[in-house]
Amino acid sequence: MDGLWKGRGSASPSPEEQRVLERKLKKERKKEARRRLREAGIAAAPSPAVKRSGAALALEYLCSWAQKREDWRFQKTRQTWLLLHMYDRDQVPDEHFPALLAYLEGLRGRARELTVQKAEALMRELDEAGAGTLPPGGTQRARQVLQLLS
Repeated sequence: MDGLWKGRGSASPSPEEQRVLERKLKKERKKEARRRLREAGIAAAPSPAVKRSGAALALEYLCSWAQKREDWRFQKTRQTWLLLHMYDRDQVPDEHFPALLAYLEGLRGRARELTVQKAEALMRELDEAGAGTLPPGGTQRARQVLQLLS
């Protein structure tokens, strides 16, 4: 590093100047490593990250809540996804629904109110139009949600 620090005599660089020099060296080492890999014929391109679906992420969030609460963190987007798709058995399989009901018990405020309103609206819709308006199993789920939150 002393070889890079020229023009200051015997004074050493300040901590900020030291960090700048370390970043430059690190960047140069990375560049050199990529060049060597290229020469050896090895592709250095990073593998594309696999994007997981909203369903997978939301169900993982729910399982984390149910099994490892100490590691669990609230995520509004995941909760919103669960609330939007909870009546659809294809999106939220039956094995996850009991955990979702337990999760719903903890709903507070506006989210709880909206969930109750939506379940009541679905039940009214069902009474008026017939059983074909909800996804398969949605009727049973809407009743369970209403029973739990009302």
